[in-house]
Amino acid sequence: MKHFSYYIILLLILFSGFTYAQSTISGKITDGSSSQGLVGANVWVKGSIIGTTTDNKGEFSLSTNLSFPLTLTVSAVGYERQEVDLSAASTSIAISLSPQTTLMQEVVISASRVEENIMRSPVSIEKMDIRSIQQTPSANFYDGLQHMKSLDMVTSGLTYKAINTRGFAGTGNSRFLQLVDGVDNQTPGLNFAVGNLFGLSDLDAESVELIPGAASALYGPVAFNGVLMMRSKDPFQFQGLSAMTKVGINHVSDPSTDASPVYDVALRYAKAINNRFAFKINASYLTGLDWNATNYTDVDSRTPIEQRGESNPAKNAMNIYGDEVARALPGIGRVSRTGYEEKYLADYRVKSLKLNGALHYRINSNLEAIYQYNFGQGTANYTGSSRFSINNFTLQQHRVELRGSQFFVRAYTTIENSHDSYNVRTLGQHINKTWVRDLDGNVVSSDKADDTWFGRYTAAYTGNISNVPAQNHSTARGFADEGRFQPGTAEFEREKDRLTGIYGGQIGAGIFSNSKLYHAEGQYDFSKQVKVLNVLVGGNYRLYDMFTDGTLLDDKNERITINEYGAFVQASKELLDNKLKLTASGRYDKNENFKGRFTPRASAVFSPTENHNFRASFQSGFRNPTPVDQYIKLFAGPITILGGVPNNSKGMNVYENTFTASSVGAFGGAFGADVGAGTPPPQAIEKNKGLLQKSNVAYIKPERIESYEIGYKGLLGRKLIVDLNYYYSSYTDFILNQVVIQPQSQILNADGSINSQAASELLNGKSQAYQLYTNAKDKVSVQGSTLGLTYYLPSNFVISGNATWTEFNLRDANPNNIPAFNTPAYKTNLSISNPSVLGNVGFNVAWHWQDAFNWVGSFNELQPGRIQAYHMLDAQVSYKVPAIKSIFKLGASNLTNQYIVQAYGSPAVGGLYYVSITFDELFR
Repeated sequence: MKHFSYYIILLLILFSGFTYAQSTISGKITDGSSSQGLVGANVWVKGSIIGTTTDNKGEFSLSTNLSFPLTLTVSAVGYERQEVDLSAASTSIAISLSPQTTLMQEVVISASRVEENIMRSPVSIEKMDIRSIQQTPSANFYDGLQHMKSLDMVTSGLTYKAINTRGFAGTGNSRFLQLVDGVDNQTPGLNFAVGNLFGLSDLDAESVELIPGAASALYGPVAFNGVLMMRSKDPFQFQGLSAMTKVGINHVSDPSTDASPVYDVALRYAKAINNRFAFKINASYLTGLDWNATNYTDVDSRTPIEQRGESNPAKNAMNIYGDEVARALPGIGRVSRTGYEEKYLADYRVKSLKLNGALHYRINSNLEAIYQYNFGQGTANYTGSSRFSINNFTLQQHRVELRGSQFFVRAYTTIENSHDSYNVRTLGQHINKTWVRDLDGNVVSSDKADDTWFGRYTAAYTGNISNVPAQNHSTARGFADEGRFQPGTAEFEREKDRLTGIYGGQIGAGIFSNSKLYHAEGQYDFSKQVKVLNVLVGGNYRLYDMFTDGTLLDDKNERITINEYGAFVQASKELLDNKLKLTASGRYDKNENFKGRFTPRASAVFSPTENHNFRASFQSGFRNPTPVDQYIKLFAGPITILGGVPNNSKGMNVYENTFTASSVGAFGGAFGADVGAGTPPPQAIEKNKGLLQKSNVAYIKPERIESYEIGYKGLLGRKLIVDLNYYYSSYTDFILNQVVIQPQSQILNADGSINSQAASELLNGKSQAYQLYTNAKDKVSVQGSTLGLTYYLPSNFVISGNATWTEFNLRDANPNNIPAFNTPAYKTNLSISNPSVLGNVGFNVAWHWQDAFNWVGSFNELQPGRIQAYHMLDAQVSYKVPAIKSIFKLGASNLTNQYIVQAYGSPAVGGLYYVSITFDELFR
């Protein structure tokens, strides 16, 4: 914070002395059909950063030191953009805007990092503008993104939803870049954005742009599978006091809990002073009862499917934790411990607090300095390799920026604190170690708890306990569970609080991370200087500063830092009387742990007429392994999880001196069979050691993608917008895990043969298993197509629909080497809306459907779980009260209240019904 304050002060000192002769431009903006003044219309000088908005009478005034002639650009939500040429200063400009009937003039920035018409974008792009944000039928604008084509949304809980495009979806997506005002919204420790838990409030959201597919050529390694760019409202353009109160209810007809209220409130205030200095403050708070994860299906991988279920003594229920601990008991069979349901372990009372403030200072007509501070604190439930309670997690961001009409320079830092977060599954396992009694009735220490419990079970089942029927799994379990802490009791809650406060999975369930991310970047548009080409250059530097205090990474005594940088250049040229636009770009990125990567992109847009645009593009991309992929060093009992960069395993001899896990399994099986047949162990070792194979695991490196795309976007009959595309992508070097076994001795003799001593150590427990991060050599491909239609009917009715088809081709790849695709083959969206169907009454109804598919994730040990096909209906009715600048809204997400699972093991999501009132830009 202190360093960023210094930067702002320095900028003001350097530029505050510059003064210029000022000219005043003022006038009035009106609605072309009603001649009424337009409130909140944007007016700015083209080619500069100077602009303002109209007041409650539609009037505006701005000062500039730019020389005449110049051009004013005027825009308002729902109206056609207009440009007005001025030869001299004027105080009586009258401009009339015509209502917008199509999206032909919509402008996007993310596709090429410069402003361009959405119809001529070189790649597929989706946009939610301020009007769509205000009219979304979903509970908030972020939930409303699910109605965009190409986008997949996965719900882990009420306050956390993950998005993805074009396959390989997950509950946490490190292949997708999410930006808020140009700032990466990922948490440095998790390495992915936690939905909108720490993002924008609805009141401050100005627009959202989505690029599906590889975007590394312009945005670097995180944008492997796409970019979501969210922009907040500029305090110069959106001024006044805005407030929103929303009250909802969820868990209606939920068999697992009673209906519960959801509260969502937000406040925004922005003010510009003399068109020179502006500030804004934002505050929002949401709280409610999270969706319950209640899938108790037996998923025990070592029990045949037909034998699983309630009668299975080794039952491992999906959302019950502690029952993963199981053993094969002699003469009895496989038995699991009794677990605890998730609802007793997780924190289901979730919340999201977002605070934001920004200062904007216009140093001159073409230079603006910005300082912004974001604070977020939230509680959410997240499905990863386990279920995690992200509890009171905080994320702070400081941003400073200097920008003009042709450039920007930006620096920001992100600071996280995991606070009370914990692993829900680990918590259940540890509580199970706090109450177990020996046969004399004494509570044993945690390190003896599992052995003692299984001993009690064995004694009861085999008839060695009086008054307990033998050969009965139910009574044996009851005897072993004597003294078990029951959920809700003081003893249970005491142990829950104690264990969540202890960091490190071997002794507690708490999660610790106080990691940071530092980022600086800039870009400059040389188009005015080069003339013959539009040339854009940019670059960035990033530093990860990881600190988990030894609980996840080996950083107890020394911080782990990772440096990376990148630079790009983009050139474009319009030919054939501006009907053909060619663009080429290239980017070079270097991470200190990997070789530099060059990622090119090329595109062509052909527009034979204004209303018809054909595009084709080639894109390439890559993804650096996350800091956790590189540096995790987690000692988890019989296995150690080890990140894949060389210096993370320095001196451990793991990559050089280990056997493959599969060969160790084959050797152990053959040895056991021979010993059982009477062969002495030494001879059995010598006979079978040839089955052992030295591992050949490579150090980790980035993933890669190449993608080709063609598309069309056009306007037919002045009423129908068509957006069609097809893409083909090829992926390689997917990051995966491989298990190896390391004995204490050297595995090979001098002549290359297997060392008998090393083979013996595999059998007597003198070995260690390692799970290594590496890459698969396999190549796979994905192809798909989307179609979007928007039809403008008379009287402000709009019907829109889209369909997405995606196909995954494994080719000759080993399925075990490829991340789960986790994407339905087909999904569709359909909506109908009218912002003023009856005067001030408007509505929006949106329907979503997607096909069934198999979900594979680490939460279920990579076993497939079926996600059933489902449809969801969102709807809202609104009523505007212009006199008090307010909108009343009655709506519902998932109106029909179907309980839908979007990721196997995550909760079923039902309807959320709400009523809200929003006051917008009062006291301008």
